[in-house]
Amino acid sequence: MNGRKLRWGILGTAQIARKNWKAIQLAGNSTVVAVASRDAKRSRRFIAECQAEAPMEAAPRAFGSYEELVACAEVDAVYVPLPTGLRKEWVLRAAAAGKHIVCEKPCAGSVADLREMLEACRRQRVQFMDGVMFMHSRRLGLLREALDDGESVGEVRRIASAFTFRQAPDFFAGNIRTHSALEPHGCLGDLGWYCLRFALWSLRWQMPLQVNGHLLSQSGRPDSPAAVPTAFSGELRFAGGVSAGFYCSFHTETEQWVNVSGTRGCLLVPDFVLPCAGTEPAFTVRHAEFSVNGCDFRMEERARRFTVAEASHGHPTAQEANLFRNFAEQVRSGRLNEVWPEAALKTQIVMATCLDSAHAGGQTIPLT
Repeated sequence: MNGRKLRWGILGTAQIARKNWKAIQLAGNSTVVAVASRDAKRSRRFIAECQAEAPMEAAPRAFGSYEELVACAEVDAVYVPLPTGLRKEWVLRAAAAGKHIVCEKPCAGSVADLREMLEACRRQRVQFMDGVMFMHSRRLGLLREALDDGESVGEVRRIASAFTFRQAPDFFAGNIRTHSALEPHGCLGDLGWYCLRFALWSLRWQMPLQVNGHLLSQSGRPDSPAAVPTAFSGELRFAGGVSAGFYCSFHTETEQWVNVSGTRGCLLVPDFVLPCAGTEPAFTVRHAEFSVNGCDFRMEERARRFTVAEASHGHPTAQEANLFRNFAEQVRSGRLNEVWPEAALKTQIVMATCLDSAHAGGQTIPLT
């Protein structure tokens, strides 16, 4: 790259692509040079609206097909926010064209599909990464320090998390996330992916020994071939008696918390996916002290709050800008980061096994 900005193409005009357009602009070492849709008019409209809010140095080219963008010699990397059911085809095509790839999650319809996608990226020497933004927050480094210092949490014994947002009836009637051919994992892929990722990261990518999954509700829009999960819970069991549980739902009011319990204390992140608005993403480490004096039973909490200086959104320090900045720097290095695709694959494997368990009535399934 010789110090020039990484040139991005965006495959599709999904709502999340608008946020990441701005993130690319804020990264400082990247720029959008092309946007593709199946309709060139939609691409032009998307570009005009994004340019008005977060202008690139030059207006990107508008393509009326994904093929044109993938073939464009001016594009170094592609961001893929297409529905999950379409991602494999376009990741394979992008890799074959020598484009580096940031792919939305869940990355693929199946573990086998993702393995094929990652092998294609390795073969073509292109970088792959999924779009989990919190992995690029400075808060994660501070969380790692607290988990590893031996005092704040001690030995991790339990991880519990929830990521939910309540949707209106029209969501279930028409959104792509309730169409099994487009988003076959429903809320488990859309929301549960984050819960699983945090648990795996917390335990330094150790895989669970066995999992259980439970379909709490499912539905599909009228044209969906099958129902998809709309509320789901799962339980993971790791070596040494460590466990993790999660809940995700399209029916429950918004929450996005994770709690890590250990032998010395517990750690709470109230907004682990999308930091609440402000400039200090935070978490709390808590220790309880219980005493008995005759008839007086007393419980007291000792809490320490940790913060990092980082904007929650829409700023060069925000996690989404960090994601694209970090990706561009990795590409610029000329080396492949194998941690990123491996993290995506492990998350996909655990998610798929949870769903298999749920379809088997919650049966315990071992991971080998």
